[in-house]
This record gives sequence, C-alpha cells and structure tokens, in this order.
Amino acid sequence: MTDVTSADGILGRRGLRTGIEWSTPGAARARAAQLVAEHRARRQEIVRNPHLAADWARAAVRARPLLAAVQEAIGPDVAVENTFLVVKWPHRAFEIPWHQDGIDARLELDPDRSVSAWLAISDATLDNGCLHAVAGSQHFGYLPFASEADHGAERGRADQATGFTTDATTALPLPSGSALLMDSRLLHRSGTNTGDGARVGLNVRYVAPGGIRRRDAQSPSPAPVTGTGW
Repeated sequence: MTDVTSADGILGRRGLRTGIEWSTPGAARARAAQLVAEHRARRQEIVRNPHLAADWARAAVRARPLLAAVQEAIGPDVAVENTFLVVKWPHRAFEIPWHQDGIDARLELDPDRSVSAWLAISDATLDNGCLHAVAGSQHFGYLPFASEADHGAERGRADQATGFTTDATTALPLPSGSALLMDSRLLHRSGTNTGDGARVGLNVRYVAPGGIRRRDAQSPSPAPVTGTGW
C-alpha cells in the first residue's frame, strides 16, 4: 500500500469538481450524434488527440467556463498535454479499470500543476458507463500500475492501478455539455455501456508550465491554450 499523503491537492478534499459547463446541452448532443455517425462503421472506441486535428475538439478544450475552472486550479498559463475521445458502444464490453490520469508508461504529471477534465458529449448515465471515482484518493499519491489483461480489443490494454483498497466509490453521471475536473492522482473507472445508445466523452489532461515531471522523448509537446510561459 502506498503511503497516504496529508495534502488535499489543488481540488480540495474530494479531489474533484463537478458542475462545469463546456457547451450547451443541445450543441453537445448534436456533436455526439455526428461523432457516433462518423465512427459507427468501424465501431471505433478511442480517438487519440482529436484537439490537434478537429475544430470541435480544439474549441471544446478552450471553452470559457471550463478553461476558467482549469485556470483557477493550475494558474493562467495552460496547455493541453493529451486528449482522448472515448465512444462506448451499447452492449459492447468496454471496462476501463481503476487508474490515475497523471501517470503512465511515458509520463508523470506534477499534481500541483496539472488537472484532468472529463467532458460529457452525450449524457453519461449509470446505465451507459459514467465515471466512478474514489473521492479523496489523491491522498494515496501516485500508485503502481500495470497493463490490464489482454482482451483482444482493438483499443489495446489500459493501465490499471494497484496497491490500494477501497470500500466507498462515487458515481458521477453527467448531462451533455457538462464537465468535471479531477486531481491527476484521483482513482476513477467506468463500466460497460448497457444502455441503448452510444456514450461519448472527451478526456483532457491540462498542464501548467513545469507540470510534466517526466516525459518520453517521443511524446508530442503540449499544445498551449493560454499564457506566455511556454
């Protein structure tokens, strides 16, 4: 078991913040419908770094209320380190195991200079695979991790945190157009979509200058959003 830290972190005791808007619900649902149509033929589940190529994603990571919340957490100079578009198709096995956004095989983020955002493009419900988190789990610090078992899925194998136990988790359903912020160390997961429609969401890792403590030399540079500290 990793030692528990005493500091709450930049998002407070629970390590998360909800109630943030990045789009109107109608516009977000329209975007979800467009993305579902675009990826239906191949049943594509993961699109990496859409903010680098797609106008809608570039605008989403810069949405004013969302960006204001990020700046309140990590300061005025903000860049996007990484984004993932995730589509969970109905009744198709897709479990994302417990993990922390701020650490993986190629990088480690400074939890005082980074924050993770999850944007609901479609409604995220208990049935279609909304996020579940262990509130306050940033106190564990960064945990050991390993790749999940090989399920043969085209999306590959996700990282799975190890070395912790918990009895209390929090479900985080979100309506279209809303977002939540998470401490980079917060443990979270999501389950398979058992609903009738696709669940579409965008995960964003934001960093301030100096927020990347370790990075693979092959990784792309962060994409600046605001400020001159880059």
